[in-house]
Amino acid sequence: MDSHGPSLLARSLLSSSDLETEFVDQIALFAALLCGCIVLGHLLENSRWLNQSITALLIGLCTGGLILLTSGGKNSRILEFKQEFFFIYLLPPIIFNAGFQVKKKQFFRNFMTITSFGVIGTLISFAIISYGATRLFPILDVGYLEIKDYLALGAIFSATDSVCTLQVLNQEETPLLYSLVFGEGVVNDATSVVLFNAITKFDLSDMDLYTALDFAANFFKLFGLSTLLGVFVGLLCAFIIRTLYFGRHSTDREVALMILMAYLSYITAEVFGLSGILTVFFCGIVMSHYAWHNVTHKSQVTTKHTFATMSYIAEVFIFLYVGMDSLDVGKWRFIEDSPGKSILASVILLVLIMIGRAAFILPLSYLSNLIRRDSNEKVGIRQQVIVWWAGLMRGAVSIALAYKKFTGSGQTIQPANALLITSTITVVLFSTIVFGLLTKPLIKRLLPQSSQTEPSSPTSSSAPLLVNGYDDGDDPETENHGTLTAKASLKMLFNSPTTTVHYYWRRFDDAVMRPVFGGRGFVSYATGTRDMNVIH
Repeated sequence: MDSHGPSLLARSLLSSSDLETEFVDQIALFAALLCGCIVLGHLLENSRWLNQSITALLIGLCTGGLILLTSGGKNSRILEFKQEFFFIYLLPPIIFNAGFQVKKKQFFRNFMTITSFGVIGTLISFAIISYGATRLFPILDVGYLEIKDYLALGAIFSATDSVCTLQVLNQEETPLLYSLVFGEGVVNDATSVVLFNAITKFDLSDMDLYTALDFAANFFKLFGLSTLLGVFVGLLCAFIIRTLYFGRHSTDREVALMILMAYLSYITAEVFGLSGILTVFFCGIVMSHYAWHNVTHKSQVTTKHTFATMSYIAEVFIFLYVGMDSLDVGKWRFIEDSPGKSILASVILLVLIMIGRAAFILPLSYLSNLIRRDSNEKVGIRQQVIVWWAGLMRGAVSIALAYKKFTGSGQTIQPANALLITSTITVVLFSTIVFGLLTKPLIKRLLPQSSQTEPSSPTSSSAPLLVNGYDDGDDPETENHGTLTAKASLKMLFNSPTTTVHYYWRRFDDAVMRPVFGGRGFVSYATGTRDMNVIH
């Protein structure tokens, strides 16, 4: 027995070494593909049809096809990771950078419309998709599905792909459209994930009024607590940096603290069962409003580029992997005897997505226009069509939620679940490629005045990250405070609610928040200057 011990140990060490070498080779190949996606995306920057997301998706499909051929039809991926990898490592930098880079004035000016689209609209779409699936899927005889499975489908396909959509919109050329689509996309993703988590945790087999009310209360509690946690972590980061002024000794500490606290907000939300998406998004908004103005000029430049770069790489990684994983034979093997069912299920889901989105875009836009006094602020019918169309794309969030619900340990073991997985992949591929390819021409057709300058990626904007003077999103002078002072009354609140609330928020922010947490216009301990004459 002793004589076999060294040989067994040697074989074990050799096997471990081979696995490590194989893993390193896989990482090297995937890094090369990422570089190829970035280079090709740059070359196609001004393409009328393609954008970075579609380019990465197509490269992933081609790479997956080559791997499938060379492996004899056994595998289509270089790497394999679970959905937790997406939620824990890839999604946080994308959402945080979205909140950190957003023009806050545009976002909060349209906050009521964004919230109605992102929350009420998602709930309407969720109800239509779930109800439609319960009526139509049994006709296809896809297999046994519980009520929880149908509700999960509604949550999965209510999640829009804001990453792909925003790469064909320009924040400078179409500020209203960009803020609506961007804001709705983030709030929509958060709402969908909160809905999905609530569905998986609740016992919905015996639904009654009490269970429905408890479900609704739990949903809104998660929504509110997630937002408050993000605000708290952002304020805590701003207070620490302002009080301890790390930049006097090391700008590296400032940058490291902001990155780690941003990630901490997301992880803390996940630990407590909240929505990490919503938490890290509002953490990004608060950090950009307070903490970013408390650091040195070098740290400001570094953090802006670091967050944008991390977000960009994560986006490319996601679409590249989704393209390769779409050809995974393990998911398609279960439906090889009935591919027509998967195709019909995908068509049903696409139709339900389109109906569900139209069911809330048109009426909610009409209600939003009723409270908007300025005609330039109203959402016209052409803009409504673009918002409707842009939100039809489904992406990585839908794929990750579907894997989380309908696979176990990364494998699909039931035919009904396999059909839902393949249908999700089909919907994501079709909507991203077809709807994504037609979005730019649609914008050019409906809004020709906004297509004179080609839009750029939100993470690689041609505008400088730091500029002198005031940004239109934060300049207090652009709010015409004098007029509001004379008219700030209950009547003004009803006539122009958003502007009036913004006026009172400005007063509270200048009197209470900025003296404690810092921000533009207040002395930075790190430099001894008043926000260094640069603006976010």
